[in-house]
Amino acid sequence: MKKIIQQKLKEIELKENIKIILAVESGSRAWGFESSDSDYDVRFVYIRSKEDYLKLDGIRDVVEWQLDETLDINGWDIQKALRLLYKSNPTLFEWCSSPIVYRETEEANQLRQLLPIYFSPKKSLYHYWHMAKTNYQEHLTGETVKAKKYFYVLRPILASTWVLKHQSNPPILFETLVEIELPGELKPVVYDLLEKKKEVKELDLVPRIDTLSEYIEKNLLEMEERAKEMTITQTEWTDLNRFFLSLL
Repeated sequence: MKKIIQQKLKEIELKENIKIILAVESGSRAWGFESSDSDYDVRFVYIRSKEDYLKLDGIRDVVEWQLDETLDINGWDIQKALRLLYKSNPTLFEWCSSPIVYRETEEANQLRQLLPIYFSPKKSLYHYWHMAKTNYQEHLTGETVKAKKYFYVLRPILASTWVLKHQSNPPILFETLVEIELPGELKPVVYDLLEKKKEVKELDLVPRIDTLSEYIEKNLLEMEERAKEMTITQTEWTDLNRFFLSLL
């Protein structure tokens, strides 16, 4: 599949007249809890020519290439990516930390060097809290639930715990977060569920697990309170502007 994806990236570059500086896997495969029938969520950052950025009529800052049962491929223009980095967008941080890389360039390494400058613990915490809360309320309150949804709630909760303790971007792999941040008595439950999840299909249901639900509900309340107490440090555009101009 990696060769197919890399070929798709070449097709995108030719068709769109862009240079892809970073292409990675996002979502469950990058987090390490994909199902047997999970699709491939390919995300990339690209650069256009200087002339394109100077056009009066403007140009779209996203490329949406393919969406089917196997592949989900889309990307952001570098301008969009840098504007979101200024806002400490956690999605971009995750792309830059993905363990599954399809395209890597020197420009991508330079982008990664900017990440710590613009990391905001408060914004990161709110992002993960909202993700966990939404998935929990929509998918984990019934008697039977989709197995995968536990991980879509537990991962952002553990990521939030990391942010609160370390004031830095959390590891992307779910099992790394489990080992460092999850209470010891819950680890066997989660690892057992993780093995089941990898064997079942995306839509398969499992009985609700009360011990995990209690842990989730407690942490959702704490995350919200801690996020409210945190402050945001204002950053400058200088480093982002310098980097963007250097690319052109």
